[in-house]
Amino acid sequence: MFALSQNHEPMKSILVIGLGISGYSVIRYLAKQPVRLTVADTREIPPYLHSLKEHYPAVNLITGRIPFEEFEQFDEIITSPGIELPESINFGKLVGDIELFARAAQAPMIGITGSNGKSTVTMMVRDMLIAAGQRVAMGGNFGIPALDLLEEESPDFYVLELSSFQLETVHSLNLVAAAILNISEDHLDRHKTIQAYTEAKLKIFQNVDQAIINRDDDHLRKEYIGPVTAIGFGLQLPGQNCEFGILEQNGIRILVHGDRQLIREDQLSIQGDSHVLNILAGMALVYAAGVQLTDSVVQAAANFKGLPHRCQLVGEYHGIQWINDSKATNPGATKAAIFNFKQPIILIAGGQAKGANFKDLGLLIKQKVRHVILIGEDANVIEAALSHDTKRSNANSLKQAVEMASMLANPGEVVLFSPACASYDMFENYIHRGECFVEIVSQCVRS
Repeated sequence: MFALSQNHEPMKSILVIGLGISGYSVIRYLAKQPVRLTVADTREIPPYLHSLKEHYPAVNLITGRIPFEEFEQFDEIITSPGIELPESINFGKLVGDIELFARAAQAPMIGITGSNGKSTVTMMVRDMLIAAGQRVAMGGNFGIPALDLLEEESPDFYVLELSSFQLETVHSLNLVAAAILNISEDHLDRHKTIQAYTEAKLKIFQNVDQAIINRDDDHLRKEYIGPVTAIGFGLQLPGQNCEFGILEQNGIRILVHGDRQLIREDQLSIQGDSHVLNILAGMALVYAAGVQLTDSVVQAAANFKGLPHRCQLVGEYHGIQWINDSKATNPGATKAAIFNFKQPIILIAGGQAKGANFKDLGLLIKQKVRHVILIGEDANVIEAALSHDTKRSNANSLKQAVEMASMLANPGEVVLFSPACASYDMFENYIHRGECFVEIVSQCVRS
């Protein structure tokens, strides 16, 4: 027999796949509604198992093998980001937490995606909007799960970081402004090709008032054919296709919007191409959302000091800078990190490659890295992309890699921990990996 809701109609039957932070936020949200809930997770002890049993005992739980053949009995399937499902699944029923959020949210939404820089730009846009006197709620793929944002009073803007996995399952997302920051090889173990990965990212523009794209990015220049003319940003003079760019005067780069000079690069808390691009993207998003780029808004972007585990200075010991860039989980992120430094670099890299191609990173390493120390499950994949004359070593652990780097580095050089890979072979996540690096450096180098 079907359970009945208060209006005597059969309750909607919903399956939630995944009991991690995203899946549990879905359970919390849907448990307040007249639905029958089932949650399935391949792990025997998923992260929120005990909390589920304590607070939501009526939710049916399946662990271990997920019975895909029984999915037709459910009215809707809500999958957590990153879970790969069989092609036989009825994808018409399949949505994610962002889709649920989009159906319920009442305030204008700003969306940010890209291979690298998403979290940085998301937080920077939040800071800029707050400086403009706006009430802001921030979340999605970074920070607070999107559905949890609905528990608070509706803000002036929602600012959402969106992953390719989340964008695959959205249909109702209407954004006042959306940006794709860049495209580089990532998650190819799931998407299989860079074309499929790019198409997933481009879904952010399917219902958008104003699109923002990186005009310096080859993939975006080739692939963007959107419903609206895009605002462009890039490391170039503003022109017809690039509204936010840079002007150089007396050797100093100035960030500009059309003819208006916004701020000099040497007035930013962080310099370097990748950070300049992030600030230009953030300014374009705020502008596209209808908020004026006042001096206080521009200064909020200039004051942004970056995120933990993203080119974070751990310390300078014996004349050597130690940089934690654990958030670099793909080759594109590590390339961006390398470009930030003019000093000779000792690079520590490796982990789970996720099917990425390291050829371009190998070429950059040959040009700008003095020595590479490889760790992790797919160290051999990175090593195969290095030129024969690139100096390299292998370490069995992160601790051993730090010890090697300490012996190799000279005063005036940089030890850059930028793995270019996922962390799950050796650590819980990139945060755990970065914290371990900071602790090891403190123990082995600082003393």
